Amino acid sequence: MGAGTGERWQDALYDLLRRHNVTQFAYVPDAGHRILIDRSLADPGVHSVALTTEEEGVALLAGADLGGARGVLLMQSSGAGNCINMLSLAKGGRFPMLMLVSMRGDFGEGNPWQFPMGQAVEPVLKAIGVIVERVDKPEEVIPTVEAAITMVFQSGNAVAVLLTQKLLGAKAF
Repeated sequence: MGAGTGERWQDALYDLLRRHNVTQFAYVPDAGHRILIDRSLADPGVHSVALTTEEEGVALLAGADLGGARGVLLMQSSGAGNCINMLSLAKGGRFPMLMLVSMRGDFGEGNPWQFPMGQAVEPVLKAIGVIVERVDKPEEVIPTVEAAITMVFQSGNAVAVLLTQKLLGAKAF
């Protein structure tokens, strides 16, 4: 069942990652990634690691690459700032780095504490050489992440796909 035929886009996204041999899921618990996290935890074919802080995920994905595996870092936009210095590892070591970022501090946000990092994620990541793609609509998820997978695992880039609040919905807190 495709994403346009009633399947949740999150399930189609998980299936896409698995079809492309992503077996390492690094995450900080986040409601925006709940379905991906839950599926990764239930999947005996993957290694799913809860992080204490997001920058640990950068090291975990570098290690996954050294071991011949593919990984993804799932984080909220507020955690992207924690990764900035550690992303020099990906750049300097030319490690492929796929990041899915659930956004806060944009469309419909009501929490004033989320705006500073939410607004800074895209320009800061771009400034350190990460390719950034935004997704606003469910039908954009699969083609955007598929393009990111190619850019990461075939070309060795660091790519962050920003799953915006237009896609995820604004949180009430």
